[in-house]
Amino acid sequence: MNAPRAVLFDFNGTLSQDEPILCEILVELFAEYGKPLSAQQYFEEFAGLSDPEIIRSWFGDDYPAVDEIVAERIRRYRRAVGDGASVPEEVRAAVRYAAARVAVGVVSGAAREEIAPVLEAAGLADVLGTIVSADDVVAGKPDPEGYLRALDCLGAAIAAGDVLVLEDTEAGVEAAKAAGMRCVAVLGTVAPARLVAADEIVQTVDVSLLQRLLG
Repeated sequence: MNAPRAVLFDFNGTLSQDEPILCEILVELFAEYGKPLSAQQYFEEFAGLSDPEIIRSWFGDDYPAVDEIVAERIRRYRRAVGDGASVPEEVRAAVRYAAARVAVGVVSGAAREEIAPVLEAAGLADVLGTIVSADDVVAGKPDPEGYLRALDCLGAAIAAGDVLVLEDTEAGVEAAKAAGMRCVAVLGTVAPARLVAADEIVQTVDVSLLQRLLG
């Protein structure tokens, strides 16, 4: 397999080690809105999906307060991780290593207004040239729309097969593979058995991983 010419990172749970924080916020919010969600239910059913998809799945397709809950979830998230501390130093170093060699970007089901301040605080905003957020797509993961949009942003010289994706959920893995990209799954959010569609499963994101993957 040829060495990748671009690397696309998922955000929540891959770049930002925040899935437990997201879970806690949604558990609190859903209880406040009258339909409690357990942590087990979040990780088994919803990790990797966008906020609107999670809310409609839990409360119903015609639930009127989707935007209201999303806005409050984002507010609480920014308050919790806006200092960039959820992005470990070894992940920051890995992103910088990749960015010095190939095009890099983010494809996420999170809103841009929560991605941007975390990346800025973590010192990565200037190296991640492509960011596709929930604001940029109609269909979230596992639909490949986000990755295909990122591919367009990377330019005609880069094909889907030239792109390496790092993901932490099966929805993300499915989206990347459906877009025709190579996908490495990172453990930490869901059980390994749920990531078997990935080309490879790894323990963590660090410079040594990117050195190996980029050849």
